[in-house]
Amino acid sequence: MSKGYHSLGDEIVSGSVPVAASSDRVLQFQDSFSNPGSGSQGGANGSSTGSGWQSYFNAVSYRPYFNVDTADVVERIRDSLFPFKGDFVEKTSHNPDMYGPFWICSTLVFVTAALGNFAAFLSAQSGSWHYDVNKVSWAAFMFYGYVAVIPLGLYFVLKYLGVVSGLVQLWCLYGYSLFVFIPASFLCVVPWDIMRWAVVGVAAVMSAGFLAINIRSHVKTASERWFLIVTSSAALQLGLALVVKLYFFTYFYHDSLVHV
Repeated sequence: MSKGYHSLGDEIVSGSVPVAASSDRVLQFQDSFSNPGSGSQGGANGSSTGSGWQSYFNAVSYRPYFNVDTADVVERIRDSLFPFKGDFVEKTSHNPDMYGPFWICSTLVFVTAALGNFAAFLSAQSGSWHYDVNKVSWAAFMFYGYVAVIPLGLYFVLKYLGVVSGLVQLWCLYGYSLFVFIPASFLCVVPWDIMRWAVVGVAAVMSAGFLAINIRSHVKTASERWFLIVTSSAALQLGLALVVKLYFFTYFYHDSLVHV
């Protein structure tokens, strides 16, 4: 029986598997969002997520940006309602998410459109009320567009000024800053215009303050133009709140349009 065996000695056998080296590399979000799947191996089946432009079309590449649970989202929403703490950027720097901003914007689209029409019905002085379905499309354009475009513009401004900031981090900050408009929309159903202005005003100050304080803490020590950046960001947030009030919760012009 032993004749069929021979010693392998120190030969290198083809097909042998080397010991896997441990890796401490952690996915970072701070620098950019230039290639969500570059260099990553993902999936439960061990398949590659692709490289280069192909990674943009692979859903697995975006998994890290939705790596939060309910407790994380609730905590970040709670932080957005206490704007003067100013530590949101620091707390989310290692794991900014797009899950919360996506659902906040989606909720705002339907809440503002539905409650805006309902509030118009309550405010109607005659029977000439009609449902404005265009509010849904305009709300989607406004909220999704705002959260997508404004942080993108700020990202390039900060990059030009040499301030290190991640695009996903800015999307996360802006997305959670809009949460306060959800409860404000419910309060704006009350058919008293003074109260609506007060509610939207408080929500606007809270939202703009949340943005301004967090952006200030992030850029003040890195750029001499921090004041201009902070005031511009706050002004745009206040402008968004004004549009929400005038388009969704102001009805003095409805009767004149109907009777033309």
